[in-house]
Amino acid sequence: MIDYNKVADNDLVMLLNNSDKDAYAEIYQRFKGILFIHAYRLLREKEEAKDVVQEIFARLWTKREQLNLTVSLSSYLYAAVRNKIFDLIARKKVETEYISSLQTFISQGDMITDQLVREKELRAIIEGEIAALPPKMREVFELSRKGNLTHRQIAEKLGLSEKTVKKQVNNALKMLRLKLGVFTYLIYFL
Repeated sequence: MIDYNKVADNDLVMLLNNSDKDAYAEIYQRFKGILFIHAYRLLREKEEAKDVVQEIFARLWTKREQLNLTVSLSSYLYAAVRNKIFDLIARKKVETEYISSLQTFISQGDMITDQLVREKELRAIIEGEIAALPPKMREVFELSRKGNLTHRQIAEKLGLSEKTVKKQVNNALKMLRLKLGVFTYLIYFL
């Protein structure tokens, strides 16, 4: 019968390689407290420090047969704890950045969506007001603004003078400004 608390660390590792549960239990008893203190100093959070130590020991058991240490057992365990904490910190940083990015998107997304809805409403109101213009004025205005035709091109197309076309466009703009001025205020400022 082996007295495990008198066995050297190197020998415990060899026993662990052969799936000796008592050797594993001795390693756990020897190092759990000091590894917890090490983890706690780095994390300043008891539960996270406990979790890190538990994960290190769980991995030690699952990798026991492949374990081939080139350093002392204590150095290996300290490095494992440190690396696990670095991974944890990096993951927290990524999570924090993701959450921040998501919050920014949500807050800006609401504004963008709200703005798009307002623009759509305003466009519908403008189209309604254009449709309410007198027929000839509407036709001239639509050729000017939607068809991007010059006053001369509209005059030639409709058989009107350029002066009449210019007057029709200006009158249409005046009427739309009067009617849409209140709507524009209501949509954008309420």
